[in-house]
Amino acid sequence: SLAGFDGRKQWYQRRVRVPKPRSDCNKSEQLMVTFVAGYIAGVFCAIVSHPADSIVSKLNANPGGGVVSAAKELGLAGMWKGLGPRIIMIGTLTALQWFIYDSVKVAFRLPRPPPPEMPESLKRKLAAAQ
Repeated sequence: SLAGFDGRKQWYQRRVRVPKPRSDCNKSEQLMVTFVAGYIAGVFCAIVSHPADSIVSKLNANPGGGVVSAAKELGLAGMWKGLGPRIIMIGTLTALQWFIYDSVKVAFRLPRPPPPEMPESLKRKLAAAQ
């Protein structure tokens, strides 16, 4: 979830409604970015894990069955059944976890890591394209 969260946070900050650098954002703006990025990461995690969790639930309901038989019994649509509520639950929980984590860092004035630098090779490639 950390990789999903960190990537979504950087993407969200660059692309969506944060038209200024992180260093220029006040604490509440940074925490809002954290919450939204955490929610997006939670949605991603819910989507990735849902089919496997559906199969595990089926296996727990019918002990002795195999993974393949459980998947066949559920079918493709059955593996995705209930994804909406799961997205709401996992998205909210993940967003709150990261929001609390960043709030504690802000409250205790713990340093934030510097934003990642763009690799030189990518800078040259972008400059050549312009």
